[in-house]
Amino acid sequence: MKLLYFAWLRQKIGTAEEDVTPPAEVTDVAGLIDWLRGRGPAYAEALRDERVVKVAVNQEYVRRDHPVRPGDEIALFPPVTGG
Repeated sequence: MKLLYFAWLRQKIGTAEEDVTPPAEVTDVAGLIDWLRGRGPAYAEALRDERVVKVAVNQEYVRRDHPVRPGDEIALFPPVTGG
């Protein structure tokens, strides 16, 4: 699965993208975020308040209960504001 990080998430985590293979029990977005938090302090800090993290799976905005599968492209980013 390919993860893409944008804006301040990319800065806090320290990478723009990575390929990961989460454990089999990670079956949805919420589980993926929980698993990522356990990967180290940078992830834990960046994903501390998941209410401010938006997620897209295969370029489609999704909710936390959306399933994730090997081969998915998952983007994590802060809310987009305009003006």
